[in-house]
Amino acid sequence: MSVLACENLVIDAGSKRLLGPVACAFRAGEVTAVLGPNGAGKSTWLGALGGGRRVSGGTVRLGEADLAVLDPRARAQRLGFLAQGREVAWGLSVEAVVALGRLPYGRFAAAPGPEDRAAIEAAIARCGLEALRHRDILTLSGGERARALLARVLAGKPQWVLADEPLAGLDPAYQLDIVRLLRDLAAEGRGVIVTLHDLSLVGRLADRVVVLRAGQVVADGPVAAVLTPDVMAAAYGVAVDVLQSGDGERVVLPTRRLEEAEAPEAPLAVTPASSF
Repeated sequence: MSVLACENLVIDAGSKRLLGPVACAFRAGEVTAVLGPNGAGKSTWLGALGGGRRVSGGTVRLGEADLAVLDPRARAQRLGFLAQGREVAWGLSVEAVVALGRLPYGRFAAAPGPEDRAAIEAAIARCGLEALRHRDILTLSGGERARALLARVLAGKPQWVLADEPLAGLDPAYQLDIVRLLRDLAAEGRGVIVTLHDLSLVGRLADRVVVLRAGQVVADGPVAAVLTPDVMAAAYGVAVDVLQSGDGERVVLPTRRLEEAEAPEAPLAVTPASSF
């Protein structure tokens, strides 16, 4: 089974420590949600796991390969990264944008082959973009653009999908569609790591939850162990109600900001970090 892991990972920006040291191993076949307040280091960590962020120390490994020395084309074939920002520089059609996901497999400016076409069509269908395929991506709404950029990632058929806030800006119906899609990808044996701010959907999406605060892991474990009032209070400084949905999923609803003296000490519910 494919494993994406980091050991003693540290990321600095000048004299400021953004992340670490962090040691963690992610397993294919499950969805891991990375939570934490603004500035906790979620996007920084995800970028390093995807190979797009320079690290100050430590190692990221994909299977037995050190990500820092892995051939960029091989890395792009195995790791699909969906950034939080949805800026698009050129007014390409949705279909052309999705086709960019096949670049790691072909020559620059070469026409897509049959395998490329099949992957592009499958990604468009999975993200519900058939009616938008000929639209200029710059004319789409934020939610529509988000689905097009996710389809670009899926067109590359990566072993791992790393998505930074993939549900942001989507209406509830499309949020549930993307949750189902990410769950399906994990069921197919792919590894899925997402950052989220919407706590109400974590229980429906994730198998495992990792919580960051100030660049450190303060909780890591199954949904039931981590989505608790104590962990949410330690991570976010808020009181929450933890409810059960009609189909048994855990739903977290923030209710009020806690006074500093009310917040419990961390770490909480931390499981031993997996090593290489």
